[in-house]
Parts: sequence; C-alpha cells; structure tokens
Amino acid sequence: MEKPGKKRSNPWGIFVLFSTFLLMIGATYLFFYLDTDFAAFREERLSSTWGFAFLVLAMGLFVFKAGFFVYTLYQYFRYKAIESVSNEELPTCTVIVPAYNEGKQVYDTLMSLANSDYPEAKLQLLSIDDGSKDDTWYWMKEAKKILGDRVDIYQQPKNKGKRHALYRGFNLGSGDVFVTVDSDSIVKADTLRNLVSPFIVDEDCGAVAGNIRVLNNKKALLPKMLDVSFVLSFEFVRSAESNLNSVLCTPGALAAYRRTAVFACLPEWINQTFMGKPSDIGEDRAMTNMILKQGYKVLFQRNAYAYTNVPENYTGLYKMFIRWGRSNVRENIEMSKYVFTNFREESKTGIRLLFVSQSLKIIMSYPFILFMMFFIVTHPILFLSSTLFGILIFSSFPMLFYAKRYNLSESFWAFSYSVLYTFALFWITPYAIATASKRGWLTRG
Repeated sequence: MEKPGKKRSNPWGIFVLFSTFLLMIGATYLFFYLDTDFAAFREERLSSTWGFAFLVLAMGLFVFKAGFFVYTLYQYFRYKAIESVSNEELPTCTVIVPAYNEGKQVYDTLMSLANSDYPEAKLQLLSIDDGSKDDTWYWMKEAKKILGDRVDIYQQPKNKGKRHALYRGFNLGSGDVFVTVDSDSIVKADTLRNLVSPFIVDEDCGAVAGNIRVLNNKKALLPKMLDVSFVLSFEFVRSAESNLNSVLCTPGALAAYRRTAVFACLPEWINQTFMGKPSDIGEDRAMTNMILKQGYKVLFQRNAYAYTNVPENYTGLYKMFIRWGRSNVRENIEMSKYVFTNFREESKTGIRLLFVSQSLKIIMSYPFILFMMFFIVTHPILFLSSTLFGILIFSSFPMLFYAKRYNLSESFWAFSYSVLYTFALFWITPYAIATASKRGWLTRG
C-alpha cells in the first residue's frame, strides 16, 4: 500500500484543472461584459414584490453567513490541539473496528492500529465482521494470526448494520475510552494517543473527533477533490467548533468517546428511530448529539490523523452525500429539542449559532433551488457567468487554506470540486430532506 500523501502525475487531472480555470476565466469575462444585462435583470426583479422579497431575504442570509464566517475564522485562530499526555497518564482504550465487505483493507486497518505508539497493556483491539459477503472475515483471521491476543475478532450472525456492530463492541470493550475506526481507514503511529489525551486534560470532555484525510487520492480525480474539501471541513470548521467545545459530528472514520458518556445514552442510541423506523445511518452524528445533550464538551484533535477511502465515481459520491444529508436532517431535528434549553452550564451561544447556521442551510435549500431553476430558464448566460464567477471568488478561501496547510498544486482542486458540487450535486440536500425517513446505507451493497 502506498503511503498517504504520495502523489503521481496525472495528465487527465491536469486537463480537468486547466479546463476548470478556462471556464471560470471565461465566466469572469462574461460577468463584467454583461454588466448592463445584470443591471437590467436586477431592475426587472426588484420591480416585482416577490423579487424584492427574495432579494431582501438573500441579502439577510448573506450578511448572516458573512458574519458567521468571520466568527468561525476568529474561533479557528484561537484553536490549539491538545498535546499527548505521558504513557502513565494515558487511559485504557478499546478500539472498535466494524467491517462489512471490506476485503483486505480491514487487514491494513488492524495492522496500522496495532503499530500505534500506545502502551500495549492499555490497548484493547476489537474487530467485528458485520455479516460480510466477501473475504473480509478471512483477512480479519489473517490479522489475528499475526497479532495474536492483541486483537479479538467477532462475526455477526447476519448483516445488522454498523450501529449494531459498534453496539456489540461497546458492550465487549473494557476501556475507559472507546475509539471507533472505520475498516477502510489507516492511522498514524501517534494518532490514538493524541486522540484520547483530551479526556485526561479535560474531565468535561465527552467525545473527540479525529482529523480525516483521503487515503485513495493517488490517481482518481474525485478523491483529490474530496481531500481539499475534507481539510476545510475538519481543520477549519471543526477547529472552530472545537474552540466552542461543540463539534457537531465525530466522524465514524476516527472518533473517541468517554465510556460513561456512551453508556449513559447507549439504550437510546441503539433503539433510535425516525418517523417510526429504526435508524440505520448517521450513528456517528447521533452519538455526538446525545453526548452534547448530556452537557459534555466535544472536541477536535487536529494532530490525530486517519486516512480513509472515499468514492472514486459519481454514483458512489452522491450516495454517500445522500446518507450524510439524511443524517443531518434527522439530527438537526433532534438537536432543536435541547439546544435552546439549559443543557450545560457553560456558554451555549456558540453551539446555538452552529445549529442556526446548519438549519438555515437545510431550510433554504428549496427556495434557492427554485430561484436557480428560474434564473437558468430566464437568463441562462447570466446564470452561468455569475455562478462561475462566484465559484472563483468563494473557492479561493479553501484553495488558500489547503495550500497553506499542505500543498499548493493540489489546492487548486478546490475550484473543480466547487464546480462539480454546484452543477452536479446541488440536488442532494433537497432530495435528502424529502427522503429523510428512508433507510439504507446505499454504498457497500
């Protein structure tokens, strides 16, 4: 397996990046060339009651989003990861790796965890095959042959879903801290000790999110784009959320939970339903929500890395986003039930702002998609030029952020990703809202 971060030249990737920039440069020219048309469009829309109302609404949302971005930027600059504590201070830790149709990758995951710089006597490693139909169980046994008593492997009698596999691991685990790692991820040697150290430094910490990067970003274009997106989502957004003690989602790929916090909500979590149906998705967001509700802090550790595989084709990508979107809708509804109550002693302003920002994104998805369709039908050239010009402006921040943190040449994928999302994935949130009650993981069929 190639080391994370190793790059290969890709002529197709260079072509896509070059085409993206040609498209946006052309759109920028059109944007300014059609200035009089934009003026006429604005006058036309403002002359109607509905057009004026939408403009006022759009301006209000823009002001809120701009202010919220400045607030997030301020919190980001205040963030600092917690340094690892000593071996003597590290807690006992149970790492749970659920696996379904993962093949050899689960072997690589278990080996990377076993190679962690963590006291062996304090580390319990569990892996649970959730009724896989491929050779996942074979590779788990191969890892067991090498690691011996350092890992315990189990098989579910049938495929019951990731939540049930984790539930079994929680009940089998003996550690003071539970760590969940997806079976398509690998970790760095110091990841585990960095991830669990906040529980020792801060007794009010109930959960910790790890820093997720993309593992399979060597050739395929979508993983390259997603790597830039993940860096913004984790290292910028979750850093700011962590400074507010309110990370909204600890990712399944790498997360840690205080044992007492887990067992305080475990019955509710395993029996969670939505619109009368058992919840079989969003187990990570649900657990985070329930731990926040208990009044615990949820933090992010930028120095705890996991590298995970992501979809390499459009079908896999939109299915993953639909699953995430449905989970966001469900958990925002659950969050609304407690976020404005006195659920914890410390300041609640930050988490309430985070909730409002997420809710607005969901609520406004339908009005904006309707406006977009109207704009396309009535003024297609104006729509294309203004949208691409907007992408050029607003995608500059994730591009610069990635370049500063990691690599300049790879950072330009921020623009390609924004074009892809705007024109090919814009329908995800409205669709996820309309189908929020649907079950099913969608991927890993």
